[in-house]
Amino acid sequence: MTTRIDKRFADLKHEGRAALVTFTMAGDPDYDTSLAIAKALPKAGADVIELGMPFTDPMADGPAIQAAGVRALKGGQDMKKTLSLVREFRKGDDATPIVLMGYYNPVYIYGVEKFLTSAKTAGVDGLIVVDLPPEEDEELCVPALRAGLNFIRLATPTTDDERLPAVLNNTSGFVYYVSITGITGAAAPDTGKVVGAVERIKRHTQLPVAVGFGVKSASHAQAIAEGSDGVVVGSALVDALRTTLDSNGKATGTTVKAVTDLVASLAAGVRAARKMTAE
Repeated sequence: MTTRIDKRFADLKHEGRAALVTFTMAGDPDYDTSLAIAKALPKAGADVIELGMPFTDPMADGPAIQAAGVRALKGGQDMKKTLSLVREFRKGDDATPIVLMGYYNPVYIYGVEKFLTSAKTAGVDGLIVVDLPPEEDEELCVPALRAGLNFIRLATPTTDDERLPAVLNNTSGFVYYVSITGITGAAAPDTGKVVGAVERIKRHTQLPVAVGFGVKSASHAQAIAEGSDGVVVGSALVDALRTTLDSNGKATGTTVKAVTDLVASLAAGVRAARKMTAE
Protein backbone atom coordinates (compact mmCIF):
# COMPACT_ATOMS: atom_id res chain seq x y z
CA MET A 1 0.00 0.00 0.00
CA THR A 2 1.37 3.41 -1.01
CA THR A 3 1.05 6.14 1.61
CA ARG A 4 1.09 9.90 1.11
CA ILE A 5 4.68 9.85 2.38
CA ASP A 6 5.74 7.29 -0.23
CA LYS A 7 4.03 9.28 -2.96
CA ARG A 8 5.52 12.62 -1.87
CA PHE A 9 9.11 11.34 -1.79
CA ALA A 10 8.61 9.57 -5.15
CA ASP A 11 7.27 12.79 -6.69
CA LEU A 12 10.18 14.84 -5.32
CA LYS A 13 12.70 12.28 -6.57
CA HIS A 14 11.13 12.69 -10.01
CA GLU A 15 11.48 16.50 -9.60
CA GLY A 16 15.11 16.01 -8.62
CA ARG A 17 15.02 17.72 -5.24
CA ALA A 18 14.96 16.99 -1.53
CA ALA A 19 11.91 17.35 0.71
CA LEU A 20 11.51 20.04 3.34
CA VAL A 21 10.10 18.37 6.45
CA THR A 22 8.85 20.78 9.11
CA PHE A 23 8.26 20.08 12.80
CA THR A 24 5.94 22.10 15.01
CA MET A 25 4.34 21.11 18.32
CA ALA A 26 0.64 20.36 18.11
CA GLY A 27 -1.20 22.87 20.29
CA ASP A 28 1.69 25.36 20.61
CA PRO A 29 0.90 27.94 21.88
CA ASP A 30 -2.79 27.05 21.52
CA TYR A 31 -4.94 24.79 19.35
CA ASP A 32 -6.21 27.44 16.91
CA THR A 33 -2.79 29.00 16.25
CA SER A 34 -1.24 25.56 15.84
CA LEU A 35 -3.91 24.61 13.30
CA ALA A 36 -3.46 27.91 11.43
CA ILE A 37 0.29 27.26 11.21
CA ALA A 38 -0.23 23.68 9.99
CA LYS A 39 -2.66 24.86 7.29
CA ALA A 40 -0.19 27.53 6.11
CA LEU A 41 2.89 25.28 5.98
CA PRO A 42 2.36 23.60 2.57
CA LYS A 43 1.88 26.93 0.79
CA ALA A 44 5.04 28.23 2.50
CA GLY A 45 7.00 25.29 1.08
CA ALA A 46 6.74 22.39 3.53
CA ASP A 47 6.58 19.02 1.75
CA VAL A 48 5.99 16.85 4.84
CA ILE A 49 4.56 18.02 8.17
CA GLU A 50 5.65 16.57 11.49
CA LEU A 51 3.43 17.38 14.46
CA GLY A 52 4.79 16.88 17.96
CA MET A 53 2.64 15.00 20.45
CA PRO A 54 3.14 16.98 23.68
CA PHE A 55 4.53 14.96 26.58
CA THR A 56 5.63 15.86 30.11
CA ASP A 57 9.03 14.12 29.91
CA PRO A 58 10.54 14.70 26.43
CA MET A 59 14.02 13.32 27.13
CA ALA A 60 15.47 13.68 23.62
CA ASP A 61 14.30 17.26 23.12
CA GLY A 62 16.25 20.43 23.70
CA PRO A 63 14.95 23.48 25.60
CA ALA A 64 13.04 24.97 22.63
CA ILE A 65 10.91 21.90 21.92
CA GLN A 66 10.51 21.08 25.63
CA ALA A 67 9.13 24.59 26.17
CA ALA A 68 6.79 24.17 23.19
CA GLY A 69 5.42 20.98 24.74
CA VAL A 70 4.89 22.73 28.07
CA ARG A 71 3.02 25.59 26.35
CA ALA A 72 0.84 23.12 24.45
CA LEU A 73 0.00 21.08 27.57
CA LYS A 74 -0.73 24.28 29.49
CA GLY A 75 -3.13 25.26 26.69
CA GLY A 76 -5.02 21.99 27.14
CA GLN A 77 -3.55 20.02 24.22
CA ASP A 78 -3.94 16.25 24.48
CA MET A 79 -3.95 13.31 22.07
CA LYS A 80 -7.65 13.75 21.27
CA LYS A 81 -7.04 17.38 20.28
CA THR A 82 -3.93 16.46 18.27
CA LEU A 83 -5.94 13.96 16.21
CA SER A 84 -8.70 16.56 15.86
CA LEU A 85 -6.12 19.02 14.52
CA VAL A 86 -5.12 16.51 11.83
CA ARG A 87 -8.78 15.96 10.90
CA GLU A 88 -9.32 19.71 10.54
CA PHE A 89 -6.17 20.04 8.42
CA ARG A 90 -7.34 17.23 6.12
CA LYS A 91 -10.56 19.10 5.29
CA GLY A 92 -8.49 21.46 3.13
CA ASP A 93 -5.46 19.33 2.21
CA ASP A 94 -5.59 15.68 1.25
CA ALA A 95 -2.08 15.52 -0.24
CA THR A 96 0.48 16.75 2.29
CA PRO A 97 1.83 13.90 4.43
CA ILE A 98 1.46 14.24 8.21
CA VAL A 99 3.70 12.45 10.70
CA LEU A 100 3.04 12.42 14.44
CA MET A 101 6.28 12.55 16.41
CA GLY A 102 6.92 12.02 20.08
CA TYR A 103 7.05 9.43 22.81
CA TYR A 104 5.25 6.16 23.47
CA ASN A 105 3.62 7.11 26.77
CA PRO A 106 0.80 9.32 25.37
CA VAL A 107 0.02 6.63 22.76
CA TYR A 108 0.01 3.87 25.38
CA ILE A 109 -2.30 5.86 27.68
CA TYR A 110 -4.69 6.59 24.80
CA GLY A 111 -4.66 2.87 23.90
CA VAL A 112 -2.61 1.50 21.00
CA GLU A 113 -5.45 0.00 18.94
CA LYS A 114 -7.72 2.98 19.53
CA PHE A 115 -4.87 5.36 18.68
CA LEU A 116 -3.97 3.61 15.43
CA THR A 117 -7.62 3.50 14.29
CA SER A 118 -8.17 7.16 15.22
CA ALA A 119 -4.88 8.28 13.64
CA LYS A 120 -5.59 6.49 10.36
CA THR A 121 -9.16 7.84 10.23
CA ALA A 122 -7.97 11.39 11.02
CA GLY A 123 -5.49 11.33 8.12
CA VAL A 124 -2.16 10.63 9.82
CA ASP A 125 0.37 8.96 7.51
CA GLY A 126 3.28 8.03 9.73
CA LEU A 127 4.69 7.87 13.24
CA ILE A 128 8.05 8.68 14.79
CA VAL A 129 8.24 7.36 18.34
CA VAL A 130 11.69 8.14 19.63
CA ASP A 131 11.77 5.94 22.72
CA LEU A 132 10.70 2.64 21.14
CA PRO A 133 13.75 0.68 19.93
CA PRO A 134 13.48 -2.11 17.32
CA GLU A 135 13.39 -4.68 20.14
CA GLU A 136 9.95 -3.28 21.06
CA ASP A 137 8.47 -3.49 17.54
CA GLU A 138 5.50 -5.59 18.65
CA GLU A 139 4.34 -2.76 20.96
CA LEU A 140 3.51 -0.23 18.24
CA CYS A 141 5.63 -0.50 15.11
CA VAL A 142 4.21 -3.76 13.72
CA PRO A 143 0.57 -2.87 14.59
CA ALA A 144 1.10 0.56 12.97
CA LEU A 145 2.38 -1.03 9.76
CA ARG A 146 -0.61 -3.38 9.74
CA ALA A 147 -2.89 -0.34 10.12
CA GLY A 148 -1.34 1.22 6.98
CA LEU A 149 0.82 3.82 8.73
CA ASN A 150 4.50 4.34 8.04
CA PHE A 151 6.78 3.80 11.03
CA ILE A 152 9.80 6.06 10.66
CA ARG A 153 12.92 5.22 12.58
CA LEU A 154 15.81 7.40 13.73
CA ALA A 155 19.43 6.59 12.85
CA THR A 156 22.24 8.50 14.57
CA PRO A 157 26.00 9.02 14.17
CA THR A 158 26.44 6.18 16.67
CA THR A 159 24.28 3.72 14.68
CA ASP A 160 27.00 1.48 13.20
CA ASP A 161 26.72 -1.01 10.33
CA GLU A 162 26.06 -3.82 12.77
CA ARG A 163 23.10 -2.03 14.36
CA LEU A 164 21.69 -0.46 11.20
CA PRO A 165 19.84 -3.54 9.85
CA ALA A 166 17.89 -3.83 13.12
CA VAL A 167 17.02 -0.13 12.98
CA LEU A 168 15.91 -0.39 9.35
CA ASN A 169 13.88 -3.56 9.86
CA ASN A 170 10.16 -2.62 9.75
CA THR A 171 11.05 1.01 9.00
CA SER A 172 8.99 2.58 6.23
CA GLY A 173 8.27 5.98 4.66
CA PHE A 174 11.75 7.38 5.21
CA VAL A 175 14.71 7.11 7.54
CA TYR A 176 15.29 10.10 9.81
CA TYR A 177 19.02 10.62 10.24
CA VAL A 178 19.83 12.58 13.39
CA SER A 179 22.92 14.48 12.26
CA ILE A 180 24.36 15.23 15.70
CA THR A 181 24.57 13.35 18.97
CA GLY A 182 22.63 14.91 21.81
CA ILE A 183 19.37 16.81 22.16
CA THR A 184 17.41 18.64 19.47
CA GLY A 185 18.52 22.10 18.43
CA ALA A 186 21.90 21.81 20.16
CA ALA A 187 24.38 22.41 17.34
CA ALA A 188 24.81 22.76 13.60
CA PRO A 189 25.48 19.58 11.62
CA ASP A 190 28.79 18.95 9.82
CA THR A 191 27.60 18.64 6.22
CA GLY A 192 30.61 16.59 5.12
CA LYS A 193 29.96 13.98 7.78
CA VAL A 194 26.24 14.04 7.01
CA VAL A 195 26.76 13.21 3.32
CA GLY A 196 28.98 10.27 4.25
CA ALA A 197 26.46 9.01 6.79
CA VAL A 198 23.56 9.25 4.31
CA GLU A 199 25.58 7.29 1.73
CA ARG A 200 26.32 4.62 4.34
CA ILE A 201 22.64 4.28 5.31
CA LYS A 202 21.64 4.08 1.65
CA ARG A 203 23.88 1.04 1.22
CA HIS A 204 21.44 -0.73 3.57
CA THR A 205 18.06 0.56 2.36
CA GLN A 206 16.09 1.84 -0.63
CA LEU A 207 14.17 4.27 1.60
CA PRO A 208 14.68 8.04 1.34
CA VAL A 209 16.94 9.49 4.05
CA ALA A 210 15.95 12.82 5.62
CA VAL A 211 18.39 14.69 7.85
CA GLY A 212 17.49 16.73 10.91
CA PHE A 213 18.71 18.28 14.18
CA GLY A 214 20.46 21.63 14.05
CA VAL A 215 19.23 22.98 10.67
CA LYS A 216 18.46 26.65 11.23
CA SER A 217 18.92 28.61 7.99
CA ALA A 218 18.42 28.50 4.22
CA SER A 219 22.17 27.90 3.70
CA HIS A 220 22.10 24.99 6.18
CA ALA A 221 19.05 23.58 4.40
CA GLN A 222 20.68 23.94 0.99
CA ALA A 223 23.89 22.20 2.10
CA ILE A 224 21.99 19.29 3.67
CA ALA A 225 19.60 19.01 0.71
CA GLU A 226 22.52 18.48 -1.66
CA GLY A 227 23.44 15.24 0.11
CA SER A 228 20.10 13.83 1.26
CA ASP A 229 16.49 13.16 0.29
CA GLY A 230 15.04 15.50 2.88
CA VAL A 231 15.83 18.26 5.37
CA VAL A 232 14.02 18.27 8.73
CA VAL A 233 13.67 21.54 10.63
CA GLY A 234 12.10 21.77 14.07
CA SER A 235 13.80 23.81 16.80
CA ALA A 236 14.34 26.81 14.52
CA LEU A 237 10.60 26.96 13.72
CA VAL A 238 9.63 26.54 17.35
CA ASP A 239 12.05 29.35 18.27
CA ALA A 240 10.58 31.59 15.55
CA LEU A 241 7.14 31.02 17.07
CA ARG A 242 8.33 31.65 20.64
CA THR A 243 9.85 35.04 19.82
CA THR A 244 6.42 36.37 18.74
CA LEU A 245 4.54 35.43 21.91
CA ASP A 246 3.39 38.12 24.33
CA SER A 247 4.49 38.33 27.98
CA ASN A 248 1.84 35.75 28.92
CA GLY A 249 3.04 33.28 26.30
CA LYS A 250 0.02 33.90 24.06
CA ALA A 251 0.06 34.12 20.26
CA THR A 252 0.17 37.53 18.60
CA GLY A 253 -0.68 38.79 15.13
CA THR A 254 2.80 37.88 13.87
CA THR A 255 3.02 34.31 15.20
CA VAL A 256 1.84 32.37 12.14
CA LYS A 257 3.76 34.62 9.73
CA ALA A 258 7.02 34.26 11.67
CA VAL A 259 6.90 30.49 11.19
CA THR A 260 5.80 30.54 7.55
CA ASP A 261 8.37 33.20 6.60
CA LEU A 262 11.16 30.99 7.96
CA VAL A 263 9.69 27.95 6.19
CA ALA A 264 9.62 29.90 2.90
CA SER A 265 13.28 30.83 3.37
CA LEU A 266 14.26 27.22 4.17
CA ALA A 267 12.22 25.98 1.19
CA ALA A 268 14.13 28.37 -1.08
CA GLY A 269 17.38 26.89 0.26
CA VAL A 270 16.23 23.34 -0.41
CA ARG A 271 15.11 24.26 -3.94
CA ALA A 272 18.41 26.04 -4.65
CA ALA A 273 20.20 22.74 -3.96
CA ARG A 274 18.12 21.14 -6.66
CA LYS A 275 19.30 23.77 -9.18
CA MET A 276 22.94 23.19 -8.29
CA THR A 277 22.66 19.44 -8.77
CA ALA A 278 20.67 19.87 -11.96
CA GLU A 279 23.23 22.09 -13.66
